Amino acid sequence: MLSVKGISVFYGDLQVLWDVSFEVKEKEIVVLVGSNGAGKSTTLRTISALLTPKKGTVEFNGSRIDHVPANKIIEYGIVHVPEARRLFPEMTVEENLIMGSLNGEAKRKRPDTMEYVYTLFPRLKERKKQTAGTLSGGEQQMLAVGRGLMSLPKLMMLDEPSLGLAPLLVQDIFNMVKKINEAGVTVLLVEQNVRQTLGMCDRAYVLENGRIVLEGPGCELLENEKVKEAFLGI
Repeated sequence: MLSVKGISVFYGDLQVLWDVSFEVKEKEIVVLVGSNGAGKSTTLRTISALLTPKKGTVEFNGSRIDHVPANKIIEYGIVHVPEARRLFPEMTVEENLIMGSLNGEAKRKRPDTMEYVYTLFPRLKERKKQTAGTLSGGEQQMLAVGRGLMSLPKLMMLDEPSLGLAPLLVQDIFNMVKKINEAGVTVLLVEQNVRQTLGMCDRAYVLENGRIVLEGPGCELLENEKVKEAFLGI
């Protein structure tokens, strides 16, 4: 479904990614893991066309998208739920969800999709008239994901969805990711909660200083000595 081939990405004169290549197959959960500054978020921003690689290509379902305008990426069925949620805080829960379904098929199917989102996140239905800025951190993350689902994505990219949440809510977030995937949405996940993500994903790639240094099934990487030492404190 997604094929990233040899991308090198810069912020001005500063190179952040070096020859990064990986793929995501349909209906998989694929995880990018790495320490802060490894290039994980930059990779997602490049797929979303917020950044343009100086070298390499990004293909989605056989079409090159690395030079597509960022506002057109959603039309391919790609949704990016960024770190820190990025909601519209003065708008209600319902209004935020509507913002995720402003064109095409998503607009036509809005009532059904919204009902699905409310089924997935009953708390959002209870708070649909409440402004997003007054929600708890966990509720805001539910809303950010729900807004992404409103666009009927084929691929959902989630950047640190458990960041800043209480431990009890973290498991809820991972359960949510599994439910979304079981409903047929392919997931590309960036997470620092390495133990849980590797335990649930199909495959994973380890980024280190802007380069992919390891890849394989999540369960195998959990047993990798380098991963244990770097991320699990073993």
